[in-house]
Amino acid sequence: MTMTFTRPVRRLGFTLSTLGCALVLLSVVAGCGEPAASRQRFNSTEVTSTEFRKDFHMTDQKGHLRQLSDFRGRVVAVFFGYTHCPDACPTALSELAAIAKRLGEDGKHLQVLFVTLDPQRDTPEVLRSYLPAFDPTFLGLYADADITRQLTRDFKVFYQQIPGKTPTSYTIDHSVYTYAFDTRGRLRLLMAPTEPLHQKLEDLHALAAGA
Repeated sequence: MTMTFTRPVRRLGFTLSTLGCALVLLSVVAGCGEPAASRQRFNSTEVTSTEFRKDFHMTDQKGHLRQLSDFRGRVVAVFFGYTHCPDACPTALSELAAIAKRLGEDGKHLQVLFVTLDPQRDTPEVLRSYLPAFDPTFLGLYADADITRQLTRDFKVFYQQIPGKTPTSYTIDHSVYTYAFDTRGRLRLLMAPTEPLHQKLEDLHALAAGA
């Protein structure tokens, strides 16, 4: 089935075209992966067996080269966004910060990675200033535009730059899912922004416990 929106309507920083891509993505992952009985272990969509990229190499806000294997033994939550985002990004990061606190001791085994879709403006200095407002352990990752573009293709992330009144006042429409990796470095869950916080908490706790 083809979904076409001729007039994107802006709502919470993203358009219906973004929602269309997200629905297509969910329709793809919903029919893949492990048997239904296994998928029901989680509130979020389980994507263990789907063809997403398994790793990446980017630089964090402290200038260190990072890859997912650096965090083996931790649950990793990856969110793609940008620091000038007015709503979806701060909401997602605030939720992840709240989850980290509610996890208690398990929160020490959660690593949040914020991958910028806006390397032009999201410099290391900007990321160093932005992320501690949510949690000092959060890491911001950046790369050049070409690597960023390839990474979003590999992770099936939709994003589109929307021109502003000046060359640097643009916004970015983007998908708003959180990718959750288990302690073995496997991509396990696609967490939707509409899922209640307590359900995300349950799922990340389950991953930390070895689910």
